[in-house]
Amino acid sequence: MLELRNPHSVLAALEARSGDVKSLQLPPGGGGAAWQAAQAAAEAAGVTIGRLEQRSGDRGRERGASATVVERSAVPVEELVAGGGSGRGLWLALDSLQDPQNVGAIFRLAAFFGVRGVVMGKDRAAPMSGTVYDVASGGVESVPFAMETNLHRALGRMRDAGLWVIGSSEHAERSVYEVDTDRAWVLVVGNEEQGMRPRIQEACDELVAVRPAAGAGVTSLNVASATAVLISALSR
Repeated sequence: MLELRNPHSVLAALEARSGDVKSLQLPPGGGGAAWQAAQAAAEAAGVTIGRLEQRSGDRGRERGASATVVERSAVPVEELVAGGGSGRGLWLALDSLQDPQNVGAIFRLAAFFGVRGVVMGKDRAAPMSGTVYDVASGGVESVPFAMETNLHRALGRMRDAGLWVIGSSEHAERSVYEVDTDRAWVLVVGNEEQGMRPRIQEACDELVAVRPAAGAGVTSLNVASATAVLISALSR
């Protein structure tokens, strides 16, 4: 079970799979507009709603409001890419990302840009926690994902399905803006500190970087910001 504290992630779960939302806890005043929308959806779905006690100093704030939600199920990577190699499209692969804030931000980006699926390794990676769901602000409910023990093998299966694998590396000579976007791509982004593992790089058909780095004194981006640029470039 997950405890979600972002009303937008709670509302998204209620709209996508209300049977997996087990309870909702609201502040005495009901909370702001987003929590009130979540309450209305929960009432319509028959979800148990509780009220938090008013505490000195709260003054109507939404402190403590939350929902208990069953984790969304991962799907097999074959289902994630079914029919994907027949035209344009974009998938993501996350190699050893360890900060749940980054994972959540990337799911939000994926939902915004219409990414068709996300594949993640199970080891050396942030779990799909409540923080991921809350930062994604509903993105986890919109984008299917696969959890794979062997990411290298999963990328191979995605290539077998007709997708091309493109890895991001600040050391790559080619800019992402030089890439043919008229393909079905799997964009691989790597660990916050070390980037992609060498074996994952070997599975890539292309390696690209975000170019140019024109900011005075700033020559790189964090993984979530870089992913935003890369997804935007490949979706153009």
